[in-house]
Amino acid sequence: MSTLGQVRERVRRDLHDEDASSYRWTDDVLNRHIERALAKVSKVAPHEKTVSKGLTGGNREVSVADLTDRVVVEAVEYPVGKHPPSRVRFNQWGDTLMLNLPGEPTAGESVTVYYGALHRLTDSASTLPEALEELVITGAAAYAALEWAAYAVNRLNVGGQDVWRQYLTWAEERMADFELQLARIGRRSGFRARKLFHPDDGEL
Repeated sequence: MSTLGQVRERVRRDLHDEDASSYRWTDDVLNRHIERALAKVSKVAPHEKTVSKGLTGGNREVSVADLTDRVVVEAVEYPVGKHPPSRVRFNQWGDTLMLNLPGEPTAGESVTVYYGALHRLTDSASTLPEALEELVITGAAAYAALEWAAYAVNRLNVGGQDVWRQYLTWAEERMADFELQLARIGRRSGFRARKLFHPDDGEL
């Protein structure tokens, strides 16, 4: 998997902004666009995580407020450790899960929460699968070009009066491709969530 610096260099390559002596976009600006694209990708293909949450006697509510990188709660396992895993229905209100448990929970019991989180991409680590890196690069480059085109409109620049329009056209094409791929992944992810996590199908 690539680091943030490697992804940023690939974004620059797409933008034809590889002359370090005269970068059009600073690293900080491109990092912001990468983060924006990463968040969009995380919404449809989040980082899959689990966490154990303790139950107090008689309490069917579980707080997920501490899961600050949470995108979606997919499933809740209770009781823990059965095979196949046993899931329970739940309602979510804000940061609280209200569980439809088969009986009164006792002190010391726990549930396992399956949830999707925002992907992380830094200069030392990444949770983003390689298969999704190019999609993040596409989105980040599109955001960067759109921002530059908006800034350059009605401004004289060394490339000529129509440079901003060329960037805008290129950015809109990239953005359309980005959104199309997000929609496709979203449909696959939705099917997978229903198949794997619906409490009526008998399998996790």
